[in-house]
Amino acid sequence: MRYFCNGIHRLFKIWMILGCLFMNHGFAGKMKIVEEPNTFGLNNPFLAGGSRLQPRVPPSPVSGPAHLHRLAGKCFSLTESTYKYEFCPFHNITQHEQSFRWNAYSGILGIWNEWEMENNTFSGMWMRDGDTCGTKNRQTKAIFVCSASSKLAQVSEPSTCVYSLTFETPLVCHPHSLLVYPTLNEKLQGEWNEAEQARYEGLITEQGYNNLLRDIFEDAGLLKSQKVKIKLPDVAADLETHSPLQICEEDLQKKRDEIKRLRALLTQHNIPLDSKQSAADEVKSTASVTVKDQHQRGDTGVIDLQ
Repeated sequence: MRYFCNGIHRLFKIWMILGCLFMNHGFAGKMKIVEEPNTFGLNNPFLAGGSRLQPRVPPSPVSGPAHLHRLAGKCFSLTESTYKYEFCPFHNITQHEQSFRWNAYSGILGIWNEWEMENNTFSGMWMRDGDTCGTKNRQTKAIFVCSASSKLAQVSEPSTCVYSLTFETPLVCHPHSLLVYPTLNEKLQGEWNEAEQARYEGLITEQGYNNLLRDIFEDAGLLKSQKVKIKLPDVAADLETHSPLQICEEDLQKKRDEIKRLRALLTQHNIPLDSKQSAADEVKSTASVTVKDQHQRGDTGVIDLQ
């Protein structure tokens, strides 16, 4: 009896082991292994066109110090905590959340827009018109710092939806590498010199000086133009086909024709052309009628008493 019970016990263990193996194999076939998210930016070839990041506006043309132009077309990445940032100078900056969440954020923090300048120095590169953030759009200021190698060193968010990044590069290690004046052409340099002289002599205010500088920087392509362009197609067409003198002569001839037409109209209706003469004739006619009327009323004629 003892051997029989031990045999049943061993058989029960074998059946338990086989049952566990079968269950594990069945569940293993249904398990879903989660891979890393596939929302990693504009260059992901596995994303459909509608799923990729869509920039709101095109980037501004490359401008600023010529030695920084070599950064155009290059991108630099940085991973901090659960976010991966990708900075592409003169193009844009993007953020990708390194998370397994179904709605992990992947978006644009700014598109290359214009330079920030202070005291004849490029103090920052502004990336604006990023993804919508409440009632405004995300924007980022990139600050260049001297270093032995080029890399994206740090990204922060000082205020809501306004980011700041530090880009290290040996391209800005020279003391004059970020000066604004040398990047201007000879004509714009001359305009800056004149503005400086006018401010020194007190001919313009500080605000007027800053406005002149902004116009110079806009002409140089360093700042986004804020001037409103008004299109006048009719005037432009006339200037292309006629000189100003011809236009004046044509306008004068039109006025002469109009005067001639009005004179003919007045003559047709027996209206005097000279307003002063017309008034004199009217007064004279009135006086004549009055005298005649008075004679008729006051002269009783010869009274025959017989």
